[in-house]
Amino acid sequence: MFVWLSFKLLWLANELVLVAFIGMLFGLAVSAGVDRLEKRRVPRGLGAAFIVISFFAAMYGLGALIAPTVTEQAGVLKQRLPDAVERVEQWFEQRHGGVFGAILGESPEPRSTVADSAAQAAARAAAVARADSAAQVAPESPLRERLAAQLSGVTRYLFPFLSSTLAVLAGLAIILFVAIYVAADTQLYHRGLMHLFPHRSRPIAGEVLSEIATQLRRWLTTQLIAMVVIGVVSTVVLLILDVKAAFALGLLAGLLEFIPTVGPILSAVPAIAMGFLDSPEKALYVTIAYIAIQQLEGHILIPLLMKGGMDLPPVLTILAQALMALLFGFLGLMVAVPMLATVMVPVKMLYVERVVGDDVMPDDDDEEDDDDG
Repeated sequence: MFVWLSFKLLWLANELVLVAFIGMLFGLAVSAGVDRLEKRRVPRGLGAAFIVISFFAAMYGLGALIAPTVTEQAGVLKQRLPDAVERVEQWFEQRHGGVFGAILGESPEPRSTVADSAAQAAARAAAVARADSAAQVAPESPLRERLAAQLSGVTRYLFPFLSSTLAVLAGLAIILFVAIYVAADTQLYHRGLMHLFPHRSRPIAGEVLSEIATQLRRWLTTQLIAMVVIGVVSTVVLLILDVKAAFALGLLAGLLEFIPTVGPILSAVPAIAMGFLDSPEKALYVTIAYIAIQQLEGHILIPLLMKGGMDLPPVLTILAQALMALLFGFLGLMVAVPMLATVMVPVKMLYVERVVGDDVMPDDDDEEDDDDG
């Protein structure tokens, strides 16, 4: 009965639990810096507060610096993205009979003769040329209306926690204080968790908890660095390609990098669509650029930052992200991978290694030697 009530409470307070989990992740990452400050005789509480507050202050300063440009370009992106998608639809319709219309639920038009197709293509070209001047008076197309409605529904589904400014501020405050307290005294919470296990099980439980903390700390540090690198590189590439709203699209690519596998795809779609505003060739160049960036990240950046890190099967990662997004929306999508790692570590250490007998956990000896050196 108690267990059922506990799970019921966790389910009802799922947003609070997920926000607290994010704060714990940041706290574990910050604890590495607090350890170094402690060696210089800086108290752990002061060091944790200094690192966390400095991080958020730097983020706020960077946001204030780029906010005017990003705000302006975000408005451009919001205004022009439906035009870009409609341009993609027109391009595909000329070749494949309205792919996006079929996806969005529009009934496909019957095929016409070659002469009729040529006449329709000429009429469409003339309509596109007059689109900018007639935008103020012309009614929205069914595709635009359907796209706007579906995007609105997706936004309400993925970002329900953004409906209240107070809720956002409260969530940030929880993350801030949880990160500071976890980083200030990680051993306090480690010892508290150890009291939940019988004495004979505490040695292996301690090993599992330490390995979970190490894996999560390494993953989050890697993701934060990758977010900055991908955001900067994507912005520079989009500026070189002269894509509209390059700063806003680059910022979106950096933020969505926090979500493995799914995030890069979500960030590439609007960039490719904005490329179509100029030409299909530019959209192709944007596609190639995003694929190249992700390949360089996956084969060079991440292996360098996360040697011997989490080895999660891609299919299992995608399924976990889909399940968490279905249950908890965008917050669930954000924490799906670290939560999956939290489950996989004890499975590997307690079952695969101790029951099956296979050695699957990464060897951290080299990394510890590097840290000592």
